[in-house]
Amino acid sequence: MKNQQSADRKNAGSGGARRLTRAASAAVVVLGLTGVSACGAADTGSSSSKGASGKVTIAVPSWVGAEANGAVAKYILENELDTKAELKQLDESVAFDALHSGKVDAIMEDWGGAPKKVQLYVEENKSVVEGGDLGVVGHIGWFVPKYLADRHPDITDWKNLNKYKDLFKTAESGDKGQLLEGSPSYTTNDDAIIKNLDLEYKTVYAGSEAAQITQIRENYKAKKPFISYWWTPQWLNADIDLVEVKLPEHKEGCDADPEKVDCAYPETPLQKYFNADFAEKGGDAAKFLKNFKWTAEEQNEVAAMIAGEKMSSEAAAEKWVKANKDVWEKWLP
Repeated sequence: MKNQQSADRKNAGSGGARRLTRAASAAVVVLGLTGVSACGAADTGSSSSKGASGKVTIAVPSWVGAEANGAVAKYILENELDTKAELKQLDESVAFDALHSGKVDAIMEDWGGAPKKVQLYVEENKSVVEGGDLGVVGHIGWFVPKYLADRHPDITDWKNLNKYKDLFKTAESGDKGQLLEGSPSYTTNDDAIIKNLDLEYKTVYAGSEAAQITQIRENYKAKKPFISYWWTPQWLNADIDLVEVKLPEHKEGCDADPEKVDCAYPETPLQKYFNADFAEKGGDAAKFLKNFKWTAEEQNEVAAMIAGEKMSSEAAAEKWVKANKDVWEKWLP
């Protein structure tokens, strides 16, 4: 929806970027997905060895950008490659377990939030393989609305945040400023950053991406002050104007110890991962998913239809695919 980094994250791409994890229960991610819990994942049939005529199972985390990936991939698999596809909502760590066991075949958007699983399954067991870049670069940070930054230009420097804490106080944050968070399942460095930078703030969780968006929209409409953990790409950014607060510059290793993080989140090229057997034996389906690469703008277009226009993920995917043959035709084997 989304990075989320910590010592647990793996360097990926430019600037040692890592990926975070947004994971398990955004209300936005409902249509077109088969919900599976950590326990339920073990009950699904293995699909890793099936070729282009078999079923392909894709793990989808709980933010709408990832749902857009899955929906478009599913539509093209079924309508262009005659391959049945299933989408399963799984958080990042569980998804890697399912990839390893063959319960799912692919993760289309990984933010680097499960580096220990990557080390175990990709580097050591070789049961999971890299699937290449998704084509989207993710970034997490702290954001305030532009109308607030216009009134208080120095609020976008973390060194001045304590001066403005009273603007962000809520019943949940007490005498501290509230830093709005999304789902408790998302991996963040925010508590460590607050502690290590001596900021008088408290993280308060909305509960899901959808609930966080609702709160942001309500505050934005009322022109209320707020500061929120937020990320790009995100379809809502086309509708509201947010400004990032400058945290201390991210440098290699500054978030290696999750207890000592005192820096900004890096830029993170989003990655795909496949079950190793599927990558080898999945035929045209595997080749297609490896070739699947689009821009943040294209992902946001589908995500906005799902979350903003309340279309089903299937309908949004169909509409986008029919209008963008010149883009996805290049992904076909």
